[in-house]
Amino acid sequence: MKANEFRDMTKTELSAKIGALKEELFSLRFKMNTGQIENNNQLRILKRDIARGLTVLREVNAAEKTGNA
Repeated sequence: MKANEFRDMTKTELSAKIGALKEELFSLRFKMNTGQIENNNQLRILKRDIARGLTVLREVNAAEKTGNA
């Protein structure tokens, strides 16, 4: 997911999406440990998406705090 796609979401949508991505990461880690996943690159992509989402969420919170929302 691109950062612009995260920026188009509301604060509650962002939180929900980040939660869903974290659940997916847990599932992928479980599959990796049981040997069911073949492409480890999916983990890296998912972790980066979570980081992008958290970054945008921090930007939104900072903008609200300073009143630039």
